[in-house]
Parts: sequence; C-alpha cells; structure tokens
Amino acid sequence: MSLFSRFLMLVLTSAPLFAAPRLEHSEFKTRREALRKALGDGAVVIMAGGSEREGGELRGGFFQEANFYYLTGWTEPGAMLVMTPKSDVLLIPNRDRVQERWTGPKAAPGDSNLSSVTGFDHVLPTESLEANLPGWVREGRAIYTMLDAPGAEGLKRALPMRDLRNVAQAIAKLRMTKSAAELAMIQFTTDVNLEAHRNAWKAIQQGKKEFEIAAIMTSTYFGSGCERHAYAPIVGSGPNAAILHYSKNRRQMDNGELVLMDVGAECSMYATDITRTVPVTGKFTGRQKEIYNVVLGAQKAALAAVKPGVLLGSSRNQVGLHKVAADYINSHGKDLEGNPLGKYFIHGLGHHVGLDVHDAFDPALPLEEGMVITLEPGIYIPQENIGIRIEDMVLVTKDGGKLLSGSLPREADEVEKFMSEARKKK
Repeated sequence: MSLFSRFLMLVLTSAPLFAAPRLEHSEFKTRREALRKALGDGAVVIMAGGSEREGGELRGGFFQEANFYYLTGWTEPGAMLVMTPKSDVLLIPNRDRVQERWTGPKAAPGDSNLSSVTGFDHVLPTESLEANLPGWVREGRAIYTMLDAPGAEGLKRALPMRDLRNVAQAIAKLRMTKSAAELAMIQFTTDVNLEAHRNAWKAIQQGKKEFEIAAIMTSTYFGSGCERHAYAPIVGSGPNAAILHYSKNRRQMDNGELVLMDVGAECSMYATDITRTVPVTGKFTGRQKEIYNVVLGAQKAALAAVKPGVLLGSSRNQVGLHKVAADYINSHGKDLEGNPLGKYFIHGLGHHVGLDVHDAFDPALPLEEGMVITLEPGIYIPQENIGIRIEDMVLVTKDGGKLLSGSLPREADEVEKFMSEARKKK
C-alpha cells in the first residue's frame, strides 16, 4: 500500500470532520529511532522544551518547541530529552504547587501511569540531569543538541571537554517527509481552514472591515478545536492586497477592489497555509481577471511540474519549481507600460509545511514522496491597486502533486459563481 493510500485510509477512518485526529506514542518512538539511525552512535541532549512563567504566557499560552515535540509528543513546559544509543529518557520537572495555581496541574515524576501518559519507559525529574549526564554521554562518541536553544550554553558548561554538534539539520531532514499519520493531521487542519475561507467569502461586501473578515475566519477554526493561528492573519483589501505580510486588517473594503486572504490555522500542532484573492463585488473586472489568470496559470504550471526529484527553488536561486512559475508569469501578460509581469512576482513560490507553517527543510534536497509544500505565486502592482496571490497545500506523491486544498475554488469563474450563490442565500 502506497503512502498516499495509507494517508487516505487514515483520513477516512479517523474521527469525523472537525474532531482532530491524534498521533500515537509509537509515531514519536519511530521518529527517535530514525534520528538514532541517522546519527550513528551519538547521544542527543535537547533542553528545548521551554519553561513557563509563573503567571503563564499572557498572549498566547505555552506551546512546545516544534523539534522537541517532533521527537517526544510532549506538550508540557520545562521538559528535556536524552537519547543514547541504548535508551530514551524524558525528564520533566517535579511538581510545583504554586505554579499549578496559575497555569494548572502538570504531570510529574512519580505519577501513576506515567509511561502510558508520556510514551517513555524512562521518565526522570529534570533535577536529576546533572547527576546522570556523565553516564549518558559516555554511551555516545558524539554529543548532539540544539545549539541555538536556550539550554545549549548550560550544556556546554556541563560538558566542557566534549564537542557539541548541532542536531537541527538531521531533525529537519526527517521532518521534511511526512508519515501517513502526519498527513492526516495536515489534511484535518487544511479542511478546517477551507471552511474558514468559505465562511469569509460569504460575508465579503462593500463597507466590511478587513478585521471582520479575519474574525470570521479565525472563529471558524478556533470553533473547530484548533489552538492558534499558524501565522498572523492577513486580510488585505484594495492597496493592502499588494502588501505581502500586511496584518493590520483595519481598512474598510470598497466595490471594485480585491480582497486577499492569507489565513492559516494550527490544529494539534500542525499548520496549514491557504491564500485566495476575491473581488468585493463578487465579480472581477476585466483587468483583475487578466492578472488573476496569469497567477493561476503560473500555479498550474508549477503544480504540473511537481514530482519526486525536483527542487522547490527560490527567488534567489532560479531553479526548480520557482523558475517554472516565474517563467510563466514573465511570458504571460503585461503591465500598463507593456513590460513583462515578472518583476511583480517578488517572493518565493512556496515552502514546506508541517509542525511550522514554514517547516524545517534542507534547501539542497529535492522533493520526495510524502513531502507537503505550498505553491503560492503572486503578482503585486501597487499602482493598479492589484495584489493577487493564490496559495494551495500540495502533497508530493510518486505520480506528481496532489492538491490537499483543491476543494476551494481557484478558477476565476468558480470564484464568481460561489460568491454569487452566497449572496443569493443572504
């Protein structure tokens, strides 16, 4: 059975729509075994679990660092991971009753059923790290850690005679290819986000504020059990559509304008990233449709070129899928002065998506089956009040690219039809 077939089976047999699937402990154990194999006889010490302030994280609550979660599945603060060639150890803080008055009860060493809760056979207090560290690191010839994590300096001081190596790139290579279980998580998040876009389109009309549309979208995915935004919501109307990462969302939209919505949810730690650009009136002007179709044509050209072995590429490295889209834009349509449109495509074509919306990756590696990327060509012409971006989630399969967000209209006529029908129902 292919990876994509297993992914579809997980999607079809998991909980109903908007009841997020969960990853089993075995998934994280498999990841640790893969990392252990990649590193050979090295030992891994990661103190990137983060801590929690006494009063809690006031703006967004505590969220686990992605690499730490990838290897452990553990979402509580203050944890550490030690991997030796022989064993895995999760270290968690002793119970702090004062802290728990602020942010709620946490698991602690000595709790019953701790192995079934954590998925680890060995769970120790974080306070025992110093006493056990010398024995653990003797089991590995090399010591790996996250060198840019806050705990790395303390580890260097504790092991002054050992050379610490960065484990980040090895983990990134593993994170690039998604398992069937991860694909089910990403599809769930994507489906929730598609519903957010549909709800937003139904509400768009002259006089609406950008933040009203953003609120409809975010309430949709928060109401579906998602924990946070994958990134700050972008709803740009008129001139704001031509600002790439516009996030003030304060302007009132008007007839004759476009609205660009780049809004993504994060559900059970997994992100999605979808963008659509629609007309406020529900119908594109001739010029808007002309530019829209160039953007859509570029995305289609790139999607047709997706396959294992191809590079994603970037705006600074004109190879791979980026070049396919850029060449299409540069050879279709003109600006008002008769020049090619290529100079108005000012960002990369896409990125990997997973635990982070811009997920960990190695730019030198080509695409492989099981990777999830976005394709998001865009044309931004401020002097015409035109900013158009179309972004979709794409799974790389052995046969090419599979749209995970394809149920949301992309064709200009389909967009207009959806908005027309939505207005009739009001």
